[in-house]
Amino acid sequence: MPTAVGGLEIRELECFLVLAEELHFGRTGARLYVSQSRVSQLLRALERRVSARLVERTSRRVRLTPLGTDFLASLRPAYEALRDTVDATVAAARGIEGRLRIGFQGTADDLIMKAINTFHARHPGCATEIVEIPLRDPFGPLHRDEVDAAVVLLPVEEPGLVLGPVFSKQQQTLAVSVRHPFASRTRLDAEDLADGPLITVEGPAPDYWRYAQAPTSTPGGRPIPPGPAVRTLQEGLTLAAAGRGAMLLCRPTADYHGRRDIIFVPVDGLPDSALGLLWHQDRETARTRAFCAAVTDVT
Repeated sequence: MPTAVGGLEIRELECFLVLAEELHFGRTGARLYVSQSRVSQLLRALERRVSARLVERTSRRVRLTPLGTDFLASLRPAYEALRDTVDATVAAARGIEGRLRIGFQGTADDLIMKAINTFHARHPGCATEIVEIPLRDPFGPLHRDEVDAAVVLLPVEEPGLVLGPVFSKQQQTLAVSVRHPFASRTRLDAEDLADGPLITVEGPAPDYWRYAQAPTSTPGGRPIPPGPAVRTLQEGLTLAAAGRGAMLLCRPTADYHGRRDIIFVPVDGLPDSALGLLWHQDRETARTRAFCAAVTDVT
């Protein structure tokens, strides 16, 4: 980090931020690897610079003054922005290195692989791991820090997750057995979904996400009979082939999983399916930002 900005010493600001969290001079010194007296020196120097008391200290407690509280509210986001800028510049100077864990749901199609190849070409020092995300748990791996970024089916309304580029918007298709009455149709209307059970997805995926993949009613309000709930895409395709229900899939997934015992029929009147790149807001890194840029550039 720089040592001074606009006449203010960065160490003084860092000391104040830590003291505002700990409200204890000893613990603040331990976190900063300095003595308690050094913490007092840094605080006094900062208070002289701003010409005001920021912290009240008695023999029994430490607390911020009203001005100190206001200063903290303004300082923290500015300090974090400065730190992120320096980190990003250091990463750019050194190159993106380390490991990036990329999750995908359904199929790692050509677009995803193109983004990964673009990322590799730009940052050869960073290794990537490609991890399949279970159909029934699209957001869990990000919350549990099992992957750094994930390409999943939308929608997403998860607190703590950041939605990056949205891509691969495709018309939905209905996977049905070759023996299904719909198998002879060239197209379907969304209202036709009320005529048979629709294969659903088990939890822990949130309800809003599961209902988007397997709606419970047509756009016109007709109820859609629920079929069996599945944990994986292969379970759903197998049940569809067995005539236990029909399953909605995006076009690329349908093309990738083409098989002789299933027909994929386009469905008009439903929202397009779409993929989105997600990462956790608390674990954003130069690597995730660089991969986001690669996805944006190829989609």
